[in-house]
Amino acid sequence: MPIYLLILAIQIACIVHVIRNGRNQLWLLALFFLPVASAIAYLLVEVLPGARGNRHVRLAESKVRNAIDPERELRSARDALDLADTVANRERLADALMALGRHAEALPVLCQLAAMPGGGIPTQRRKLARALYETNEPAGALTELDAAGDPSTQADRDRVMLLRARILEDLGKREAAAAIYADIVTRLPGEEARCRYAALLIALGWRGEALTVLEEVERRAKRLDRTQRAAEAEMYRWAADTLAELRG
Repeated sequence: MPIYLLILAIQIACIVHVIRNGRNQLWLLALFFLPVASAIAYLLVEVLPGARGNRHVRLAESKVRNAIDPERELRSARDALDLADTVANRERLADALMALGRHAEALPVLCQLAAMPGGGIPTQRRKLARALYETNEPAGALTELDAAGDPSTQADRDRVMLLRARILEDLGKREAAAAIYADIVTRLPGEEARCRYAALLIALGWRGEALTVLEEVERRAKRLDRTQRAAEAEMYRWAADTLAELRG
């Protein structure tokens, strides 16, 4: 797009924003006679501060900050814990470590949290179960999941059941894991559950059933754009390669 058309588009967008949102009418004069400078000023003064209250804008900002400085939250959590060793601050530190995939470091923090007054509530026990699973202790993870009980919402229950299926699979209880996968694949967002289900079906020798599951992954993936698929590129690559092998 030629630069003058881009400037014109920004100028028009700012004028529309002024009118629709009842901003000071002096902005209109500035935007007509000083389009570049006034558009920049208007975006900085009127648009961006309001946009920060938008959930999607905050989420985008958070993703950018995490990409630039992935340990920012971890440092902040450590600082908060240094100031006050509370249940909330210790849980925040565990969350930050697990978000970075550092489950072995999060595990002792979660164990200490469980022993604190006010600690050991169901949500924390589920986090401990995940940390135990990720550090190759599936039996301990299953014990913690059982002790935590079921979450109150269906979405949370399904995420917990995905973890339970993975644990049972590691413990050699494949048929029980397959039954859980079959139940949750239609409700969980994304394709992780379907791909894990398909891999387990193949391990059980049920290649026809795995083919059906992976064909559904293929159909759903075609509805995603490149950016959405890139977020889990390795999983989709595995699904495509495995599907090709099953068809061959």
